[in-house]
Amino acid sequence: NDLDALIEQLRRLPGDAGSLGFVSLVEEGFVIVRVRGQHVQALLSDSAAASDWPIAHDVLDFLGEDVDEPDDDEDGELVGDLDMLADLGLSEFELGTIVDNLDLSSDQMLGAIADRININPDFSRATEAAFQD
Repeated sequence: NDLDALIEQLRRLPGDAGSLGFVSLVEEGFVIVRVRGQHVQALLSDSAAASDWPIAHDVLDFLGEDVDEPDDDEDGELVGDLDMLADLGLSEFELGTIVDNLDLSSDQMLGAIADRININPDFSRATEAAFQD
């Protein structure tokens, strides 16, 4: 639930394309963080989640977005580096299409993103291991 801690852990995992962290916010959206050296990119699928989730609040703060209390009838929006996965094969448009699919839970959205950028076998193993603990 801490963006700085997530970034610190991702920095420990160097790779040619950097490292990715996916965080599901239990049906309220998700956070994706990509770290390449000193360059950090972040994305929050639903800005309204910042009122309930410290990491979502941290992402909005990191992005320099207003952290206002949303109205009850106001939907949050996708914010951040929307093209952060373009070099891995996921365009901004495709990302928006996944996020706009209201039939998908946040876990399913992250799975669809993992499919699209060809990391789903690793993603599936990691999520299965997390739920077995």
